Amino acid sequence: MADQTLPLNAIRAFMAAARHQSFTLAALELNVTHGAISRQIKNLETYLGMPLFERRIRQVLLTERGRQFFEEASPALEQLGAAARRVMQHAPTRAVSINVRPSFAVRWLIPHLSGFVERYPGIEPQVATSVATVARAPGPFDIAIRRGETNWPETLKLQRFMEDELLLVASPQLLKNTPLPDIQAIGAHTLLLSHSRRSDWDEFKRLTGMKRSRRQPTLHFDHVHFVLQAAVDGLGLALSPVSLADNDLRSGRLVCPLPGLRMPLAPYYLGVSAQAGPEAQLFVRWLSENRVIT
Repeated sequence: MADQTLPLNAIRAFMAAARHQSFTLAALELNVTHGAISRQIKNLETYLGMPLFERRIRQVLLTERGRQFFEEASPALEQLGAAARRVMQHAPTRAVSINVRPSFAVRWLIPHLSGFVERYPGIEPQVATSVATVARAPGPFDIAIRRGETNWPETLKLQRFMEDELLLVASPQLLKNTPLPDIQAIGAHTLLLSHSRRSDWDEFKRLTGMKRSRRQPTLHFDHVHFVLQAAVDGLGLALSPVSLADNDLRSGRLVCPLPGLRMPLAPYYLGVSAQAGPEAQLFVRWLSENRVIT
């Protein structure tokens, strides 16, 4: 064993699987297949000469030696990561350019971006926003993020990124003043509408059978991030993708009064330029690790 190279990729797969107690969730975190995780862990077990997991139906559990390896390897990997970050601080600045829609930038990407900057201090993320399709968006850029599989140029390598749903949100104070016990009580509220998602309320009405009066007060805004700010300020009810309302829901600035009413949305996709450098691949990996929403 002394002559063999330490299988670092296998250790990385093991650490993810140990944290999640799941090969499937580890595969999602590392953006690889379940089979790839299984093979890497098998290689590590062969290298160490002992099983690290007890395989059960739909479940994996760490063995005693697996738990020991996880507890002792975790600080060592963190030390390696810290050493890499210290060295990267003195490296020439590299950049990765990302093209996204404005609401996604304001409500999802920027709130998460500090994690990338902390992990990769030598890489500068450059965020540009556009409401155009990727094919018509001003460039050049390394990575683009949009919903759905249509209107992508063939020059970009496409991969599925994040699932999403549409749900009803409002400020806690608004609902305290004017409760919303059921769908029909929506008529007592002002509706907040976004021009960039103008069909949401009509589709929500069809899904729920909601009766919407033409005399019901409405407020109109250009983008979803303005709608969400209006909702936080208690101006009315909003329909929002979970991805864009996620931080406000976690903080309690917004709540979902009817959590059982959700509409599936087209998932987000990543498009990576063929000319993109290794910085873009690091950014894609980081995105994949942070894509889970409530």
